[in-house]
Amino acid sequence: MATATASKVTEFVFEWEGKDRNGKAVRGESRAGGENQVQAFLRRQGVTPTKIRKRRMRRGQRIRPKDIAVFTRQLATMMKAGVPLLQAFDIVGRGNPNGSVTRMLAEIRGDVETGTSLSAAFRKFPNHFNSLYCNLVEAGEAAGILESLLDRLAVYMEKTEAVKSKIKTALMYPIAVVAVAFIVVSVIMIFVIPAFKEVFTSFGADLPAPTLFVIGLSEFFVAYWWAIFGGIGGGLYFFMESWKRSEKVQHFMDRVMLRLPIFGDLVYKSTVARWTRTLSTMFAAGVPLVEALDSVGGASGNSVYEKATERIQQEVSTGTSLTTAMTGAGVFPSMVLQMSAIGEESGSLDHMLSKAADFYEAEVDDMVGGLSSLMEPIIIVFLGTIIGGIVVSMYLPIFKLGAVV
Repeated sequence: MATATASKVTEFVFEWEGKDRNGKAVRGESRAGGENQVQAFLRRQGVTPTKIRKRRMRRGQRIRPKDIAVFTRQLATMMKAGVPLLQAFDIVGRGNPNGSVTRMLAEIRGDVETGTSLSAAFRKFPNHFNSLYCNLVEAGEAAGILESLLDRLAVYMEKTEAVKSKIKTALMYPIAVVAVAFIVVSVIMIFVIPAFKEVFTSFGADLPAPTLFVIGLSEFFVAYWWAIFGGIGGGLYFFMESWKRSEKVQHFMDRVMLRLPIFGDLVYKSTVARWTRTLSTMFAAGVPLVEALDSVGGASGNSVYEKATERIQQEVSTGTSLTTAMTGAGVFPSMVLQMSAIGEESGSLDHMLSKAADFYEAEVDDMVGGLSSLMEPIIIVFLGTIIGGIVVSMYLPIFKLGAVV
């Protein structure tokens, strides 16, 4: 019971200074539930403490997948350099700028220090270490190649995060521009157009149809701006919550994302890249194919491929070859199917799937670069048409008045 209690307070880190039996000044740090425990520990080690202070833990931010990828790379690098596991956790935790990561690593370190396996310690944080991560770590511990599998995990997570970042960049750019355009138009409609309306009323002349349309739109904005902004904000909130919580909405939206005119191909290739990269990493680590497929579907990031992976897993478990099952799913390009078939025949499935992932990741890079170049002129024309149309509509009566004069 004492051990269990101690492991729950591993987030308290005490820095100490003192003198050893020979009178030599020493310093270090210990994890304990209080200062008295640190003093007792140091006395058992033959150290006379002169100063003990609790390290102030940094206030934490949300732990992101990128934080886990960086941690994995650091841990793999230090273990390859021969740094003991517990010491590696100390170094990574102390140098991490995110206090939440530091506390989580301190708790994992405490569990490992009391005899828990590293994979079991990771499984206590399923929101940050998924089944794929824990399975690979467990396989590395069992085979005695933990540092090698951590390096493979780091490469996998870095490539996956790079693809996700590119997709977000490509999708967020037009969304951000449309949002800014809506805000600008709303400001014009609510504050600028009414001022023009007062000027035009004093003319006492008939206004052109475009001007009347813009003024009518402005009157609607002024009268119902609260309903417009509230409806859009509330609609987006409920839509996002439904997307998170409802499997049917997720499946529907994932299908829509794959069929979008311009961005659908980008989402499709990135999903295929993540699917093949995940299966390649799991299979290369020695995880059996049927067991590896448990993690592959969820890691693809698309419910369409997750459902397809479940069907593939069922067929493979009954003796069907992977390529045949993938062909029946109908969601994989012919290149991936051919490389999978060659990999199964030659016994190098992990290598062929890795090559397929490299190809589609390069395709994603090229598409993101092309879309960035293509979207800029389209967005300029879009904004110019909307803002320019409003400006021209409001100046038409002035031009007409000038022609009469």
